[in-house]
Amino acid sequence: MTQVLAQVKNQVDDQRRYDVDWLRTLAFGLLILYHVGMYYVADWDWHIKSGQQSVWLQDLMILTNQWRMSLLFLISGIALSLVLQQHKFSRWRLSGLRTNRLLVPLIISMYIIVPPQLFYELQQQHGLTMSFWAFLQEYWNVDTNLAPFKQSSIGLLTWNHLWFLPYLWAYSLVVLLLFPFFNNLGTGLHKLNLQLWLVFGFLVMAMALIWVSLRETYPVTHALLDDWYSHAKYFLAFVFGVLLAFVKGVWQQIIQGRRVLLVIAVLGYSWLMFDRHGFLDVGDELDGLIIIKLIHGVLLSLNYWAWILVVVAYAGHYLNFTNRFLTYANQAILPWYIFHQTLIVVFAMQLLPFNLPAGIEAPILILLTSLGCLLGYELVRRFSLSRWLFGLKVIRTKKE
Repeated sequence: MTQVLAQVKNQVDDQRRYDVDWLRTLAFGLLILYHVGMYYVADWDWHIKSGQQSVWLQDLMILTNQWRMSLLFLISGIALSLVLQQHKFSRWRLSGLRTNRLLVPLIISMYIIVPPQLFYELQQQHGLTMSFWAFLQEYWNVDTNLAPFKQSSIGLLTWNHLWFLPYLWAYSLVVLLLFPFFNNLGTGLHKLNLQLWLVFGFLVMAMALIWVSLRETYPVTHALLDDWYSHAKYFLAFVFGVLLAFVKGVWQQIIQGRRVLLVIAVLGYSWLMFDRHGFLDVGDELDGLIIIKLIHGVLLSLNYWAWILVVVAYAGHYLNFTNRFLTYANQAILPWYIFHQTLIVVFAMQLLPFNLPAGIEAPILILLTSLGCLLGYELVRRFSLSRWLFGLKVIRTKKE
């Protein structure tokens, strides 16, 4: 019996893609570094800003800001597809789980986790003088008159950095509803023995058309209902993840082609930097032409997809293993994501009076945020109610 159980466990382990788990963990970890960067980077709006701002930091952050969230949607698509292919849960059951684990944390976080971000933003940038408790009463009041320029149809309530959760929920429901179609499509694509570069070319052209046709007309809002450029971009990444889990031959080709993809990615980023710093200026009379916009869109898309696939490739080659940290992080990642930006804002404001050099302050801020995420997860995971509120699986103890 022991041998049989061991064989079953090995088969389950063989089916799991630990590289996907690592990608999810590392991508969310990158958010801490990126959002700390947003505090220091010059000219880019954020909730609060350091007095020590850096222009050169823009070039470093541009390396990931085009594709970092798309990577998360792609990973989420892969994970959902793998679960569906294993037939462990019905689509109805998965819809309920997704709703419970994404919307419940979103709603509770809008009320109790996000408010400090807006409080300190209004305090630093708009001269707010009321206490935090007085602010909370206004924040929770849908009919408040405070800061009308920050209000929506639900007053000051906002999801800020948690916009990823409702977007992921919506995309998941679409795929779950239409999964018979995606299942047939994925199975058919698998039988075609597609070549990586054909798939890569399709993805680049699709993203280029999205960029040219939607980016200017529908600026990014993260408001869900009117964010059509973002939806086209992120849903494409999500669906590609869903289908990539079927077309494992292409996945393997991505891993094997990692060096070529890395060269394309580096060249794409280099072009982006040359263009950004004015070395490739074609002039105003040409810049408005649709052909120039399309070429620009293709080059941007090459850079975008090359970096996404490079990260997937190197994770697949080097990170398809598990350890105790990964097991822990898989459970903790959602609470970490929920807490991290509020912690950055709160700790940054507490460090501000010390006037520390940015080279000292930034590492302290990263360390404090990481520790805060760790302690926050350790707190919420210990109680059934808090586990449910923050998207963790509720552990039910068996009655004797």
